Amino acid sequence: MKKNSPVFGNRLKFLRKQKGLKQEDVAKSLGISRARYSHYENNHVEPDIEMLKNLSQFYNVTIDYLVGNSNQNHHKDEVLKAFANDPELELWYRELPSNGEKDLHRLKKIWDVFKEE
Repeated sequence: MKKNSPVFGNRLKFLRKQKGLKQEDVAKSLGISRARYSHYENNHVEPDIEMLKNLSQFYNVTIDYLVGNSNQNHHKDEVLKAFANDPELELWYRELPSNGEKDLHRLKKIWDVFKEE
């Protein structure tokens, strides 16, 4: 992980808020103090490898996503199974990571509108 990179903390905040959790909730689940978790979100402290694994499992995302090495937050194999019967959707999905994070956030907003209907 790049030292003092805001990506890690930003992603932790995003994932926590997406689940509707407070820092206290996550910290308790991980067996750490709320202050320690807050330090992770604010990029004051970097977690060790065991904590990265725990965070990855807790949020069900890849470590590469957490540390900013990938914009894809899940394991490809799990998602590709969902597209087994539609080659066009599978191709679309495979092309997603090549888009910028801004475009992916725009796409998510569109998806959120569809989910509401």
